[in-house]
Amino acid sequence: MAAVVWVMMGIAIWHFTVFVPDHFWGGIVGAFLIAIFGSFVFAFLVSGLTVPGKNDTEIDQALIAVPGALIALAISWFYGRRVDAQHGF
Repeated sequence: MAAVVWVMMGIAIWHFTVFVPDHFWGGIVGAFLIAIFGSFVFAFLVSGLTVPGKNDTEIDQALIAVPGALIALAISWFYGRRVDAQHGF
């Protein structure tokens, strides 16, 4: 159940990408995928490489996914900006 929470938090954070210039690697779809991937991987690592079950899922599971999504989106944005600059965009 915690995996669903992690993915949903990644999607929630992704919605805020409309407030920054679109330099994400892969565009807005790339940002969507990287937010999901980043939130899941980061939370999975913080949870000790396990996915907590339904009874162990609390608000902290949602909060640990936020930094992962933000870090992954930042990496994607800076990489995409560098690629755009090399191609003259």
